Amino acid sequence: MTFPVYLDTSLDRAQCGDLLTLAGEEGHHAAAVRRSRPGETIDVVNGRGLRARCEVRAVGKHMLDLAVREISQESADFPHITLVQALAKGGRDEQAVESSTEYGVATVVPWESERCIASWRGKEEKGRARWEATARAAAKQSRRSWLPIVEDAVSTKALVNKVRAVREAGGLVFVCHEEASTILADVLRGSFDAPSQVWIVVGPEGGITPSEVTALDAAGAQTVLLAPHVLRSASAGPYAIAVIAALCGSSSTSVPID
Repeated sequence: MTFPVYLDTSLDRAQCGDLLTLAGEEGHHAAAVRRSRPGETIDVVNGRGLRARCEVRAVGKHMLDLAVREISQESADFPHITLVQALAKGGRDEQAVESSTEYGVATVVPWESERCIASWRGKEEKGRARWEATARAAAKQSRRSWLPIVEDAVSTKALVNKVRAVREAGGLVFVCHEEASTILADVLRGSFDAPSQVWIVVGPEGGITPSEVTALDAAGAQTVLLAPHVLRSASAGPYAIAVIAALCGSSSTSVPID
C-alpha cells in the first residue's frame, strides 16, 4: 500500500519515534489542500532515497505534527537513466519531464538544439525552475523517494562532449530518430551486460538535424528507432525509458533503518 508523499530535503537523521513538523509549502498542501487528519499515514521523503513513514498527530493551519513510525533508505533505480530533452513549444517539454519522472528518469538535461523553436536564452533560471517544479510534483504523485536532477541547459557542442564522456565511462547513449533502422528494444535485448547508465536524446518538433546526428554518432551515440509510428517530442523519452526499465531495469531495494 502506498501513502501520500511529501518532500522535505532537510530530512536526514530521523529515527523511529521522532516527532517531526511538516511546514512551509508542503505543510500547507497537506493541511489546507489535501486536508490531512490526525491518525492518517503519510510518507515524508528527502529526495535522495530516505523515506519516513509517519502518523499525523496534529494539524495546524499550514503544518502537520508527525510521529515517525518507520524509516528506510531506498536504492536508486538501476540503470541510471538520463533524458536529454530538446526544448519544445506548447509545454511539451515539461510534459516529457513529467511523464519521464513517473517512469523513473534520474537526470534530465535541457537541450537547445538547432531546430528548437522555444528558447531559454536570457531566462535559463526560470526555465530550469519550471522543469524542477514539474519533476518535483511528478515524483510526489508517483510516490518516488528519489527526486530527479534537472541540469543546466546545454548547446549541441556541450552535449556532444557529455556524450563522449558517458561513452568513455561505459554508458550507453541512444539518439531517438524516426529514420533509424535499428530498434531500441532489439539493441537492449542483444546486450550481454546491463549498463549502469543509459542516456536518451530526444529532439524538438522539427527533429534532429543531420549535422547533430553526425556529431553525436562520432561521440559514440547510437541512433535508434523507438516504435513503428512517429512519436511526439513529449512522448518519445517516456516511451524509451519504459523500454529500458522493462529490459534492463531492476527493482529498487529498501533497507529499514532502526
